[in-house]
Amino acid sequence: MKLLEMWVATPLARAVGWTLIHSLWEGAAISVAVGLLLSMTRSARTRYAAACAALVAILASAGVTFVRLLPEGIQGLGRALPLAAPFWNLQPGMLPSGPAHSGIAAAVPWLAPLWIMGVWVFMLAQVAGGVASSRLRRRGVCCASERWQTELLRLRVQLGLSRPVQLLESCLADVPLVVGHVRPAILMPIGLLVGLPSGQVEAILLHELAHIRRHDYLVNILQRAVESLLFYNPAVWWISRVIRAERENCCDDVVVATSGNAQEYAIALTHIEERRSSTGAAVLAATGGNLMKRIRRLLYPKAANTAWVPALTAVLLMATAVGAFAAWPSQPLGHGFFALQAQKKAAGAAQYQKWLNEDVVYIITPRERAEFAKLKTDAERNKFIEQFWERRNPHPGSAVNAFKEHYYHELAYANQHFSTKGTPGWKTDRGHMLILYGPPDEIDAHKDAKPYPYEEWMYRHIQGVGNKVTLTFIDGSGEGDYQLAPGPVNSGASGSSSEKPENLGADSSANHFDLIDLARKESRSYPKCIDCPQAQYTREALAHKFQGTMTLSLVVTREGRAKDIKVLKALPYGLTESAIETVKKWKFKPATGPDGKPAAVRQKIEISFHTY
Repeated sequence: MKLLEMWVATPLARAVGWTLIHSLWEGAAISVAVGLLLSMTRSARTRYAAACAALVAILASAGVTFVRLLPEGIQGLGRALPLAAPFWNLQPGMLPSGPAHSGIAAAVPWLAPLWIMGVWVFMLAQVAGGVASSRLRRRGVCCASERWQTELLRLRVQLGLSRPVQLLESCLADVPLVVGHVRPAILMPIGLLVGLPSGQVEAILLHELAHIRRHDYLVNILQRAVESLLFYNPAVWWISRVIRAERENCCDDVVVATSGNAQEYAIALTHIEERRSSTGAAVLAATGGNLMKRIRRLLYPKAANTAWVPALTAVLLMATAVGAFAAWPSQPLGHGFFALQAQKKAAGAAQYQKWLNEDVVYIITPRERAEFAKLKTDAERNKFIEQFWERRNPHPGSAVNAFKEHYYHELAYANQHFSTKGTPGWKTDRGHMLILYGPPDEIDAHKDAKPYPYEEWMYRHIQGVGNKVTLTFIDGSGEGDYQLAPGPVNSGASGSSSEKPENLGADSSANHFDLIDLARKESRSYPKCIDCPQAQYTREALAHKFQGTMTLSLVVTREGRAKDIKVLKALPYGLTESAIETVKKWKFKPATGPDGKPAAVRQKIEISFHTY
C-alpha cells in the first residue's frame, strides 16, 4: 500500500490523472466535429474515414496532453530532473506538500492506478476474444466443397484480391465471419452453402472478401486496442459504433457494386440474421451493425439526409399503414417494409424446415416429428430443439453435448467428402450410413474394379443391428455416386428412432440379386430416363416464390415405367402432387440383370424447383 501511495505522489501519476480528465473534453470536441461532418455526407467510405481519423485524433490528443503535462526533466533529455531523486524512487520525506496538493488536485493522481487496472481488464478480454476466434478456426470445421472453392477463387479475382483465402464450413459458427489477417479464412455455418440460393451465397462471400481486401480484421484489432486504452471516454465508444456501422456499409456497397442485386442481398442478410448469436469481438460477421438500417440503406440508397426526414417518414408510414389495412381484402402484399417482414418470417420458417428435413432427418422419431409440427411459435420450436439434443446428451446437464458435436462433425465430413454433382454429402447413401453409425472400423475400397467401383464398410458392432456388419456401396454411374447395395442388413435409423428407411438397391420382390457378384460378371446396368418432362410450378408456389427439392423412391419396371412411387421428402403448395403426376409419365431405359435381360429396380430421385 505504501508503494502505491509513493507512486501516486509522483509527477508521472499526476500527469496520467490530468491527461485522463483533459481527454474527456478533447474527445467531446472531436465528436462534435465528426457529428457535423457525418450529417453532411452519406458516403460510407467518407464517414468511415472520418470516424477512423477521429478515433486516432482522440488518442493523439491524449498523448500530446500527457507529454505536455510531464515534468520538464522527463520531456527533455538535456534538462536535469528538478527533484533531488528520480520520480520513481521517491521517499515519503521527499514528497512535496502544501495547498496545491490538497482537494481535487490530490485526488487526480489516484485516477492513474484505476486507469491501469481498467486497461488490463479490457486487454485481457481482447486476448480471450483472440484465443476464442483462433479456436473457432481450428475446431469443428471442414473445407467447403470444391464447387464453392472454385467460386471463391473467381470472386477473389473479380475483387482484385491476391491473398489466398480459406473457405471453411463450421458447426460452431452461427453466421458467416472472417477470422485472421495474415492467413484469412471465411467460416460459413454448416448447411448455409446448400441452404441458400447461389446468388445469395455469392453476395455473402463478396461481403466477407471485401472485409479481407480492406484489411478490416487488422483495423478491428487496432480499434479494440484504442477502446481498451480509452475505455473511460464515452466519445470513443460512440465513434467506435460509427466505425463498425460504416465498415459494414462499405462492404455492402462493394457487394451491390459487384453483383448489382441489392434486393437479393438484403434477403440474404435477413436469412442469416436468424442464425445470429454471440460471437467473439475479434471476428467480422456479415450481420455486424444495425441490420434493419443496412437493409433500408440497400433498398433505398438515395434517401435524403435532412433533419425533417424522420418526422416525414413517420407520417408517411402511418398513412401507408392506414391505407394498407383499408385495402387489405383487395390488394396483395406489396414490396417494402411489410414484404421484407414477410421474407424474414419465411426465412425463419425455412430454417426450421431445414433443421427438420436435413439436419436431423435420419435421427428424429415419427413421434418427435409430429410434435414439432404442432408447435406454433419460434420460442416453442427453439425449446423443442434444445430438449431434442439434451435427450441424446450422454451426460445430461453438461455444458458440452458430445452427441451433438459428434453428429454435426459427421454431417460436415459427409458434406465435404461424399458430395456429388447436385447432391450434398448428407443425402448420399455413404453419408447416410456415416451419420447414423459413425466411421466404419474398416474400409475396403476397390476404385478400379470392373465394371463398377465399390467400397465395403465393416463395423464390428452396430447397436440394434448386430456384430460384424458389412455394408457395400457401388458406384454404378462412374461419377462417385456410391449407392448402398441390397443385402441381409437393412440400414435403419439410430437406436432412438423406430422409423427405418427402405433399402434403395434392387427391389427384393423383383429380381433381388447381389450387386457385387454382378459387378464381377460385368453384366449390370442402371435405369436411365430417356423422356423426362419437367414438373410444373403450381400457382400458389409461384405466388410465394417457393424453391426447394423433393425426394422420391420409385420402382423402374422392366418396361421402363415408374410405379410404386413413395415420397421421402415432400414439398408444400401442391408441388409434391405435381411432381408425382409428372414422374408417372417418364420413360426409362430399364436396368439389366445378370442374365442381360431387363430387370425391375428401386431407385431414389430428386426433383428441384427454382424460380430463376
